[in-house]
Amino acid sequence: MKKIMLLLADGFEAVEASVFTDVLGWNQLEGDGTTEVVTVGLRSPLQCTWNFSVIPEKLVSEIDLTEFDALVIPGGFESAGFFKDAYSQEFSEIIRYFAINQKLIGTICVAALSLGNAGVLKGRKATTYSHPTSIRLGQLADFGAVLQPDPIVVDGNMITSYNPGTAFEVAFLTLEKLTSRENMLKVKDLMGFNEK
Repeated sequence: MKKIMLLLADGFEAVEASVFTDVLGWNQLEGDGTTEVVTVGLRSPLQCTWNFSVIPEKLVSEIDLTEFDALVIPGGFESAGFFKDAYSQEFSEIIRYFAINQKLIGTICVAALSLGNAGVLKGRKATTYSHPTSIRLGQLADFGAVLQPDPIVVDGNMITSYNPGTAFEVAFLTLEKLTSRENMLKVKDLMGFNEK
């Protein structure tokens, strides 16, 4: 069984979190059955960007990092307090553990900045929210990341992406890396994301 930590900051975007629970959940019931997602936060309840509350299954203080095979982090809005948690010492320590141990790390949109803040993207290829009006790519570059123009960037054990529209693909890529391409394509087909 592959255990995946879904690390939630206050102000996270619900849709970016739910793709992981859905894709990996579908795998648990309809795929090869080898994935289990555990939602984790610094407090309970957590407040989403769009103002509803979520109760994580575990608090950061309650987890044993060695039990987990992968870390996934959804992005969120600064105005909703996302970076307060995402840049916290607790988040950074978790991120560094997964990076040092070469375990899979997947992020969507601005969650890549939490990796940069933790110091694990220096010299690594990455992306983050890339709209021309946004400051986020510049911030990622300031953390030492090597910016890429692609919607989803994979560098070793790290996946970053540039907006919420990439969320499902990041979740499917996470599933593929944790199981197999054949299994991922089966789940993708069952969920209605047919290959063209």
